[in-house]
Amino acid sequence: TLKRKAIQTCNIYKELSTVPATQQTLLCNDIDIYSLTVDSKVSSRFAHTVVTSRVVNRADVTQEATFQVELPKRAFITNFSMIIDGVTYPGNIKEKASAQEEYSAAVARGESAGLVKATGRKMEQFQVSVNVAPSAKVTFELVYEELLKRHLGAYELLLKVQPQQLVKHLQMDIHIFEPQGISLLETESTFMTNELAHALTISQNETKAHIRFKPTLSQQKSPGGEDTVVNGNFIIHYDVNRTLSGGSIQIENGYFVHYFAPEGLPTIPKNVIFVIDKSGSMSGKKIQQTREALIKILDDLSPRDQFNLISFSREATQWKPSLVPASAENVNQARSYVSHLQAQGGTNINGAMMTAVQLLTNANRQELLPAGSVSLIILLTDGDPTVGETNPAKIQKNVQEAIADQYSLFCLGFGFDVSYAFLEKLALDNGGLARRIYEDSDSALQLEVPKCPRWAPEGGMAQRALGSPRPSRLLSRPDPSFQHMQNITFQMESSVAEKEGEFQSPKYIFHSFMERLWAYLTIQQLLEKMISASDAEKQALETRALNLSLQYSFVTPLTSMVVTKPEGKEQSEVAEKPVETGGCESKTPASLAAQPFPCIPTKTPTLPPLMPGLLSPDCQPPSGPLPALTSQPALPALGTAPAVPAPIQAPPVILTLPGQSVNRLCVDIKHSQGPMTLLSDPDQGIEVRGQYETEKAQFSWIEVTFKNPQLQVRASPEHVVVTRNRRNSAYKWKGTLFSVIPGLSMTMDKAGLLLLSSPDKVTIGLLPWDGPGKGLRLLLQDTDRFSSHVGGTLGQFYQDVLWGPPAAADDSRRTLSVQGHDYSATRLLKLDYQEGLPGTEISCWSVEL
Repeated sequence: TLKRKAIQTCNIYKELSTVPATQQTLLCNDIDIYSLTVDSKVSSRFAHTVVTSRVVNRADVTQEATFQVELPKRAFITNFSMIIDGVTYPGNIKEKASAQEEYSAAVARGESAGLVKATGRKMEQFQVSVNVAPSAKVTFELVYEELLKRHLGAYELLLKVQPQQLVKHLQMDIHIFEPQGISLLETESTFMTNELAHALTISQNETKAHIRFKPTLSQQKSPGGEDTVVNGNFIIHYDVNRTLSGGSIQIENGYFVHYFAPEGLPTIPKNVIFVIDKSGSMSGKKIQQTREALIKILDDLSPRDQFNLISFSREATQWKPSLVPASAENVNQARSYVSHLQAQGGTNINGAMMTAVQLLTNANRQELLPAGSVSLIILLTDGDPTVGETNPAKIQKNVQEAIADQYSLFCLGFGFDVSYAFLEKLALDNGGLARRIYEDSDSALQLEVPKCPRWAPEGGMAQRALGSPRPSRLLSRPDPSFQHMQNITFQMESSVAEKEGEFQSPKYIFHSFMERLWAYLTIQQLLEKMISASDAEKQALETRALNLSLQYSFVTPLTSMVVTKPEGKEQSEVAEKPVETGGCESKTPASLAAQPFPCIPTKTPTLPPLMPGLLSPDCQPPSGPLPALTSQPALPALGTAPAVPAPIQAPPVILTLPGQSVNRLCVDIKHSQGPMTLLSDPDQGIEVRGQYETEKAQFSWIEVTFKNPQLQVRASPEHVVVTRNRRNSAYKWKGTLFSVIPGLSMTMDKAGLLLLSSPDKVTIGLLPWDGPGKGLRLLLQDTDRFSSHVGGTLGQFYQDVLWGPPAAADDSRRTLSVQGHDYSATRLLKLDYQEGLPGTEISCWSVEL
């Protein structure tokens, strides 16, 4: 991303808080990005990404160019440089304390600000600005590295592309090399159009893949304008073959990595205690998210599992006296209990946790826990104790002593003000993990019961194996779910010379990647160990992590990168790794010190630009009374208001029947009990199910299942969830999407129309309709591709349909016969939603089911 502001002509807009950055960009657009490239090399799941932007100032005045890149939170920045007039200004990575001295001095002079800040769940933003003389050129280059995580069956490489203008040379190259072999490769984008799809090329063999995106200027243009449509996420999902039960050993330059993720292990039954905070601080969005998420988790329990619920505020209340099997009846009762939780009262976390531990201990003493099962506690809270024991350190100590390594504890923190550091240590002390739950509508997707039957997340083991006088080893923390399992032995042998020969292609490999992977993993785990370590241990862990960060040039929470700029006297800025904390934004101490105003955790609506009187220049609300609203003419006191015709409704479904181009069938569902099969075509390998709420006259959900490729799309009024290979991907409506996998393409436009299409299949469309008759809508295209075996509530109309003659007294009524059933069809005006809002009036045959 590049923002630009002319120094002479645009400084006035810097002083006006009501002018958003995008508006400033439009006002001063003579900084031209003539080249933007993203080059990412992925070797054995370790990604090395280089973002290079070349700009020129085409104005006759000095302008400020701002280089801005979003990168994943798990990534470490390793290098940044600017080349100005042939002179390179590099970023130097230093210990945070020494870098802080330079930073503080710059802040005192009013010359500097932090370069990195958190932006949302997964991303951080790096930003640096520099003054550019007339006709001068600047090259920005940022390098970062990350270990890709395997989540629900695939690795994900997420790249942000936001040039904010047309770019003459725009190119992305992603090279993937996996000696195990690539079993799955998919691309996904939030900005792709049919025109841009022609600029995407994918080549793949057994072990290598190359994805290139190189759009021309005309392909980048928005329809009918000069703006770019390239703005959003570009995502690559891939997975590797796992034919060997012992995993994969890979060796390069004296280091090796062992990836170990065996498949097909038996399911382990779980004993789960959910500890649910229903105190007053959980009111509003937090308790709503908690209800939604718990209902989703309960549905994921296996019949072999046992569970119980403990809700708490000032006191803890058990749902049942003891653990109960996760039968359909018990799960339904638990769902009802959860849906009626109300937030009020104080927060006694210590008391609730003691109750949960005692519940498991009693069950264990009475031999009620199945042999070979694992027990875990899941705490859902905002982490702010106010009743009983309120000292966080004392609560952590009490819980650790009570659990005594018998069970695992997972903490889920809700809200912007969650005490995350407290919950993280609480979980890590007891063999679990902590996760922040963001205040979005998809909270249910952020939560899952730990899948105990699966092995620990593939991270394997990285070890300095060859030619090292001081060998050191790093093992991934074992999944606590396996602490009660019997030993399982896998054995494999590898040839060092043969394995090292696999990494000889410079096109796919960056220098010493295995060594850097080892350092990356070591630092990550040392930082994690510091959270639950004693003070004496913490200092040794910090020293080792700091030394590795400096040796391998990683910007970590212990280091900072000082960026020197060539303006006037030497000016420095500092890039630091944001730390996950509570509060309205994750900030480093330095960036907090630079904040002129306190952090207020509220969402302020964006005001239109340049609205006089609404905000004063110092961001304070104007003094004096607000201007009165313009009054509207009063309605006449007497007389009868004219009758208002009822708005024409959009039916839940519009069907275009085979051979019919004009006569469409509008289906109104008046009687519905539970989920129904709308369409089923075994020859096409498609099934569409849904649940229709007659009271609201809308679908509460629609689910489309494809047999080949094996994929499921579930739509609700809030979002769309795509499931493939046990991996869930969630998308919000009206966010552009372009995803192509073998045998199917998924596209969503800004109006929210989601199309699932294939060259030889019926096209299924889903739409969140906001007009009259609000709710989900179903669209069907290419219906001539249905086979003769199609069935279902709607599919029956694609069998042999017989129309009866018009009624003698009313030619707007006919009888429709389908598979021995007669339906009354009436010619009515309806609203066609298929082309989006506001809809168009059509005359169709309306049938009630």
